[in-house]
Amino acid sequence: MSQKVTFKAGSDVVRACRRCSCELPTGALVCENCHALVYSEQLDRIAAEAKHCEESGDLGQAREQWMMGLHLLPADSKQALWIQDHVRTLEVAVAPESAPLSNTNALVRASRNPWQRGIVSLAGLLSFVAFAAIYSRESGAQFGIGFAVIILIHEMGHYIDIRRRGLPADMPIFLPGLGAYVRWRALGVSLETRAAISLAGPMAGFLAALGCALIWHQTQDPYWLVLARVGAALNLLNLIPVWILDGGQAVLALDKSERIALLAISVTLWVIVRQNVLLLVAAGAAFRAFYPSDLPARPSRGITAYFMLVIAMLSLILRLLPGHDFGVQ
Repeated sequence: MSQKVTFKAGSDVVRACRRCSCELPTGALVCENCHALVYSEQLDRIAAEAKHCEESGDLGQAREQWMMGLHLLPADSKQALWIQDHVRTLEVAVAPESAPLSNTNALVRASRNPWQRGIVSLAGLLSFVAFAAIYSRESGAQFGIGFAVIILIHEMGHYIDIRRRGLPADMPIFLPGLGAYVRWRALGVSLETRAAISLAGPMAGFLAALGCALIWHQTQDPYWLVLARVGAALNLLNLIPVWILDGGQAVLALDKSERIALLAISVTLWVIVRQNVLLLVAAGAAFRAFYPSDLPARPSRGITAYFMLVIAMLSLILRLLPGHDFGVQ
C-alpha cells in the first residue's frame, strides 16, 4: 500500500542545494545559484502519489496531493501554474452530481443516456457522410469515400482501445479539412494509458494502409496505391510530437532519454527510407527532448517501444510502395 505524502515546505527543510551544494536562505524554494528547485525530490514523491490516486479513481485525494505541491513551488513557476490548472480540472471531476455541469462533463454524462447517446452517434454518422461528400466533390467519389474510411479506421483504433479499457467515449466526429477526433474522459487515467490510446489510432491507420497496399499488390490498381500512401503518410504525420497530434499526447509518457531515442530512430529511418515526413517527426522529438517542460515522473519503456514500432511500420509501407511522402510515381 502506498503511503501518503503529508509534509509541507517547512517540515522537511533543505539547508543546501542538492545540485550545487550552495547554502540556501530560510524559506527558499529555488536555488539562486543554479536555479534548481529546492524540494524537487519531495515534489517527485507528491506527483507520484497524486498520479497513483488518479489511477485508482480517488480524484479528491489526488487533488489534495497536488495542492501540497504548490507549497513547494514558486507561485509564478510553470509547474505551479500547471498544478493549479490540473487541480481545477479535478475539482470539476469530483463536483457533486447536482452541481452545474461543464460542457465537457455534460458530453461525458451523455453517454449514460440512451437518447443522448443516440444523438451523439447520429451526429458522428452525419459528420462522416459530410466529410466523405466534401472530399468526393474535390477529388472524386471513389477517393473521397476511401479517404473517409481510412480516417474512420484510424479513429476507431482510438475508440476501440478506449472502450476495451472500460472508459466512456463517443463515436468519432469528422471535421472536413481538420480530420476527426474521438471525445473521451481522460481524468484519472495514467500518462502511459493516455499514450497507448493515442498510439492506437496510428496503429489502426497502419493496418488500413497495409490492407490497401496488399490490394494494390494483387490488382495493380493505382487507386489502392494512392490510398495506401496517403494513409501511411497521414498517420506518420500524426505522430509528430506536437500538442494537437497523437504524437504530442504519446510523448508525454517519455522521459528525456526516451525522446532522444525517438529522435534517433526517426533520423535513422529517414536515412533508410528517405521520406521527408520523418524529418518532421524528428524535429518534434528534438524540441520535446531538449526543451522539455512536461517530463513524466517515471519513464515508460513500453510506450517508447510502441511509438518506435508504429513509426517503423508506417515508414516501411512508404519505403516499399512507389512514390515519395504523399505522392505516387
